[in-house]
Amino acid sequence: MNSTSKPLIPAPVLITGHANADFDCLAAIVAASKLYEDSVLVFPGSQEANLRNFFIESATYLFNFKDAKEIDFSTVKTLVVVDTRQHSRITHVLPALENAGLEIHLYDHHPDSEDDLPATLSIVKPWGSTTTIITLMIKEKGLSITPEEATLLGLGIYEDTGSFSFNSTTEQDFKAGGWLRSKGMDINTISELTTRELTVEQISILNSLLESATTHDINGIPVVIAETSTSNYVRDFALLAHKMIEMQEIKVLFALCRMNDRVQVVARSKIHSVNVGQICHSMGGGGHYFAASASIKSKPLSEVKDELFGLLYSSIHHEKTVREHMTAPAIYEYETISMRNAESIMNRFGLKAIPLLESTSNPIVSGYLEYQTAVRACSHGLGNAPASTYMNRKFQTVKPDDDLYPVMEIIVGKRQRLVPVVIDTRLMGVITRTDLINTLVEEPSRVPDKLFTDKTKERNVLPLLKERLPKHHFELLTMAGELGNLLNVSVYVVGGFVRDLLLGRKNLDLDLVVEGDGISFAKKLASKLGGRVRQHTKFKTAIIIYTNAAGEEERLDVATARLEYYEQPASLPTVELSSIKMDLYRRDFTINALAIQLSHDKFGKLIDFFGAQKDIRDKVIRVLHSLSFVEDPTRILRAIRFETRFDFTIGPQTTKLIKNALQLKLITKLSGSRVFHELQSIFNEVSPYQSLNRLHEFAVLEAIHPALKLTPPPKAVLKEIEKVVEWYRMLYTTPSPEPWIIYMLGLASAAKTGAVEEILERLHFSPKQHSDFMTLRETVNSVIHLIGQIRPDAYSQLYKLLVPIPLEGVLYMMARTKSETVKKQISHFLAYLRNITLDITGADLQLLGFPPGPAYGEVLQHTLFAKLDERIKTRQEQLDFAYHMLKARE
Repeated sequence: MNSTSKPLIPAPVLITGHANADFDCLAAIVAASKLYEDSVLVFPGSQEANLRNFFIESATYLFNFKDAKEIDFSTVKTLVVVDTRQHSRITHVLPALENAGLEIHLYDHHPDSEDDLPATLSIVKPWGSTTTIITLMIKEKGLSITPEEATLLGLGIYEDTGSFSFNSTTEQDFKAGGWLRSKGMDINTISELTTRELTVEQISILNSLLESATTHDINGIPVVIAETSTSNYVRDFALLAHKMIEMQEIKVLFALCRMNDRVQVVARSKIHSVNVGQICHSMGGGGHYFAASASIKSKPLSEVKDELFGLLYSSIHHEKTVREHMTAPAIYEYETISMRNAESIMNRFGLKAIPLLESTSNPIVSGYLEYQTAVRACSHGLGNAPASTYMNRKFQTVKPDDDLYPVMEIIVGKRQRLVPVVIDTRLMGVITRTDLINTLVEEPSRVPDKLFTDKTKERNVLPLLKERLPKHHFELLTMAGELGNLLNVSVYVVGGFVRDLLLGRKNLDLDLVVEGDGISFAKKLASKLGGRVRQHTKFKTAIIIYTNAAGEEERLDVATARLEYYEQPASLPTVELSSIKMDLYRRDFTINALAIQLSHDKFGKLIDFFGAQKDIRDKVIRVLHSLSFVEDPTRILRAIRFETRFDFTIGPQTTKLIKNALQLKLITKLSGSRVFHELQSIFNEVSPYQSLNRLHEFAVLEAIHPALKLTPPPKAVLKEIEKVVEWYRMLYTTPSPEPWIIYMLGLASAAKTGAVEEILERLHFSPKQHSDFMTLRETVNSVIHLIGQIRPDAYSQLYKLLVPIPLEGVLYMMARTKSETVKKQISHFLAYLRNITLDITGADLQLLGFPPGPAYGEVLQHTLFAKLDERIKTRQEQLDFAYHMLKARE
């Protein structure tokens, strides 16, 4: 930090809201500050002109907001988020989420979503505004507010309830507004800020919408659809939709506007049977039951309209409700129940899942536990673990009077096995997958096709394959697909290749999966390629080794679609034949559970069963099931490696599961060779230091061996190693070092010899690796102190010290030393001295008339030293020097 920089502001309690904030968000932030003393307020920014101008002119001064860039996020202990719960909408404060022991308090009135943050405190009410929720809490606590604060809070409520005219307005909103009025809320100010005069451009667009508006009968419900186009971005497009409803008394409206490369959709509903929030969510947007929006990029307006009609016809059903199909009363348990007892209860009643309540004193639904998870946990010896550790916390609920469509989307689209039915926070019943299947069997016409052909999960990536793959690799995939068609088996390319294709990263390591006999398929494909097969019968896998057109040897992995069962924690899996979905389910993270179909006329079809595309967009590392780290703790190291490589974030639930696996000491059950293999993979990354530091933060290194704890000295050495290795790579010289040796020297730099011996034994170093490493460590420790004693121009002495030492040891010394002089000496050796050779050989000495013998080697060596010290340079000078030395020996 330079002398002119301002110090960052500490913020033990930080309050913020969602990006692109509205008045409700701004007001809720200020309201929350009344509940948290000494809190720091951070405004997330807004695109609304009225709000932005009001904020700049008034709120900054009145309520002392800070900019996110001013905050020292490492000091945040409590993060309060209002008017949203979604991780993706608070990117301006993401650094705070990394803090150990962080408490997250949420206040919101929006529906649940998969992106919701885990919370220490979560207060969510289906009221007209978030400000209402917090205002009534202020009232109940007897806290005082100023007229200015009352006006701002009122502005938030008025904005989100449409001045109490929206159907989403509740009696609580009126109560909050009445109390604020008694505290000095200025109605005139609110009226001025909420009354917006239309610009000439907005009036023109409104006229276009009115002229295009058509009413459609959707299953008995009149729905108005209006459309227009403009080459410019239109501010406050939602205001125009609101004006239309006021002018035409419309019950349900979808206003569409094409702006440049995207179509903006604004939806409003005044009737309970049309959930526009759900419809917009399916189009990639979101919002409330009665007010929502979506922004669709790179699609023509006509295609968006077609999709909208499909959603309308599939979602508007008013004759059937959840109440008619739910199981009530529900069998439930509390989250403190053991996995063994939960498994016993589900087995007794034939349940596939059971809802879990928080506690007897707070009987709200906190999650649900699946039967298979309980069975597998018990098989791993975790029967006494509380269900709260492995239950599904990401879930959605419905109300008894809700339509069945959201239940279909939750169970079929989001794969939630059980949906709690609640009123407020009380569990009224459950609707299960079995209940839904029975309904669909009885009334198949009610099933929206969209649920089974989700375009967000399956799309064709043939253009990407053609664009990003070399011709040979594209032809190879084509050949594999054609062979699959011939053999009538489905063939897929899977895993990291698919992930990196979507990320735009180069990756030509192709892994094929066959829904059939993978080994037989590999043999036939190898025959076409003129290669050979190395098979692994136990795991039903094979490697095809062949020579490409350039004469280079290449390898192609082929596997049988399989499901792996882990007989005990940290063990290797047993394998059974399965489908591609189950094969992908066994993988470590969602982003690696992708496939592209190559056969059956579906070449290029992307298969995404587990939401990997969303996780890639959100830059999140997420496991596929709650026992993932229990069954294979090496995934902990891989999660951290991928987090660093892709600059992603390990998801909150995945973080909890990592910590749980570490508490169970599962790392200690892994074989040393498996741990070492994962460490080597980290060392081979471009930037290993960040991963090693994250391993330290999670206490993974200590779990491997206590002496691997990263104190400041080894941290500093590891940072320097990364810089030195990168510097050496930039020399583009040979040989290439083994990074693991250098980083292991750095990791063990503060450990005593006995502890280092134990670390090597824990990692199952071979006897030769063990001996070579300890010898190198001892050599480095003795030589590094001698380098500083050599004169800067005594190059031959430096050469004699360093040339016998393996390259990894020299690079480690360069990183370890704090002396800039020594660093320069070592860098000079690596970049120049070690590459210097003589221009003469023993044959030249023989031509000088001296008989061959042991003296040749000694004389040539001294001649090289003289050349290194720049006492001789040319070939003739080297011959003269050698001649005089040999002559003196006669």
